[in-house]
Amino acid sequence: MKVNEVIQNQVEQSPDLFLAERRRAIVELVQQEGRVAVAELSQRFGVSEVTIRADLQALAEQKLLVRTHGGAVRASSDSGDLALALRRQQQVKEKSRIGQAGAGWIANGDAVFLDSSSTSLAIAHHLKQHRYVTVVTNSLEIVHELFDAPAVDVVLVGGVLQRETASFVGAQGLEDIRSLNLQKGFFGAHGIDLTAGLTDVSPDEAAVKRPLAAMCRQVIAVLDATKWGRVGVASFASLDQLGVIITDEGAPGDMVAAVRAAGVEVVIV
Repeated sequence: MKVNEVIQNQVEQSPDLFLAERRRAIVELVQQEGRVAVAELSQRFGVSEVTIRADLQALAEQKLLVRTHGGAVRASSDSGDLALALRRQQQVKEKSRIGQAGAGWIANGDAVFLDSSSTSLAIAHHLKQHRYVTVVTNSLEIVHELFDAPAVDVVLVGGVLQRETASFVGAQGLEDIRSLNLQKGFFGAHGIDLTAGLTDVSPDEAAVKRPLAAMCRQVIAVLDATKWGRVGVASFASLDQLGVIITDEGAPGDMVAAVRAAGVEVVIV
């Protein structure tokens, strides 16, 4: 018998499933079908959508699934492969604080690079009151975010469209921006490691970030606590290239201390 049939039988036999049983059934359903919707779960289990949202949030905190707008998807063993639309739903509060802090490092008149990470997108959201700022990016989402910020000039790095992250990759557009003086570059990452530095799960993304990190006078990593100690397939910036790391209070203390000992400023928000 299929999992969803078993779940439906459970509901019919007992409309008021105990909380633990309902959540276990939700995880089984997500594992089989890949994604679920709040409205569908509410109807299936005979509880309110508010209750289902609380269930999904609790399961997401246990890393048993990934919350999305209106539902959830199966947790991936490699969350770096999630599309930007899904990554934006993770560590939302932390990324917002990091984004606000990152925007605070940008002065009026600066030229900066924002990569295609969801944390850099949070920085863009807090830039709209800045003036005479030039933002260089390979992210279509950031272009869209800054569309209604007339005092911010946006330069899009060209290349091949990578639809999963709504970004351009490849070296085609880099020559056009080498003449720009980029004061600061803000980089998200799949992970940070004391040996590997900043890494990405996409070699194509890393191939764009690597030369851009070298172009920036100051490299600022914007990383939520889940990124510490993780290593992706491709490195794009070594630890000694970093000037600042902006992260949240969940970052591991031993790694933070080691990074600070290496001369990198760590800002915890």
